Amino acid sequence: MSKSKPIVIVSGVALAAVGLGLVSYTATKPASGSTSGSSSVAEVSADPAAGIYPELEAYARRDASDKLAMGRADAPVVLIEYADFKCGYCGKFARDTEPELVKKYVENGTLRIEWRNFPIFGEESEAAARASWAAGQQGRFWEFHKAAYAEGTKEKGFGKERLTALAKEAGVPDLARFAKDTDGAAARAAVSKDQEQGYSLGATSTPSFLVNGRPIAGAQPLETFTEAIDAAAKTAKAPKAGR
Repeated sequence: MSKSKPIVIVSGVALAAVGLGLVSYTATKPASGSTSGSSSVAEVSADPAAGIYPELEAYARRDASDKLAMGRADAPVVLIEYADFKCGYCGKFARDTEPELVKKYVENGTLRIEWRNFPIFGEESEAAARASWAAGQQGRFWEFHKAAYAEGTKEKGFGKERLTALAKEAGVPDLARFAKDTDGAAARAAVSKDQEQGYSLGATSTPSFLVNGRPIAGAQPLETFTEAIDAAAKTAKAPKAGR
C-alpha cells in the first residue's frame, strides 16, 4: 500500500476499523504506573461473536518465508498482531497470553501468528521495530521478541546499545550485520509497510489483532482469543499458502 494512493475501504471494513481504533485506544494507552493494565483491559469489550469481515481476513500474508511469523502458512486460522515494543499491554499479551496460544493452537497446526510492527511511541519504538526485523533476517525474531518484552525491559529504553544487548541475548549470530540491517533502508521499508497496513485498517493504538477477519482490541483475557480462534477454526475454508 502506498501513502501516495488513496486507500478505499468498503463500508463494512470502515465500521470495523473505527470500532477497533476507538476501543484499542482505551485498552492500550501508555500506563502511568503499573504496566500490567489489568483493570483497564478488563473494561474493554471484545465479543468473539462480533462481526467477521472477509476484507480484513485478506490482510493475512500467509508467506511461508515470512521471518516475522510462526505456524503453518496454510493453517486454518491466522492471528495478525499489530504491536509496539514500548507498549506495556503488548508485553502483557506476549508474556501471559501468546505462549498459551502457541502451545494450544500453533503447535497442532491450527493457528498461524503474523507479526506487524506498529510503532506509535516515537523514535525508540521505530528503532526497536527495525531491530526486530533485523533479528528476523538471521532467524531470531521471536527470540528478540521475547527478550524485548521481558518484564522490566522497556523501562530500560531501546537505545542502540540496548538493542545490541537484546540481539545478543536473543542469539543473533552476526551483530555487525544486525546493526547494519537495523539502520538500513530495507528495515525502514518493512516497518513502513506494516504501519501502512495497520493505519489502513483503522488501528490507532496497540495491541490490535485480527483473527480471520475478526477485530480484537487490547490485551484481552486468554478466553477472548481461544473463543475467537475456536470459532474461526470451525468455519475456516482451506486456504492457499503464499498468497
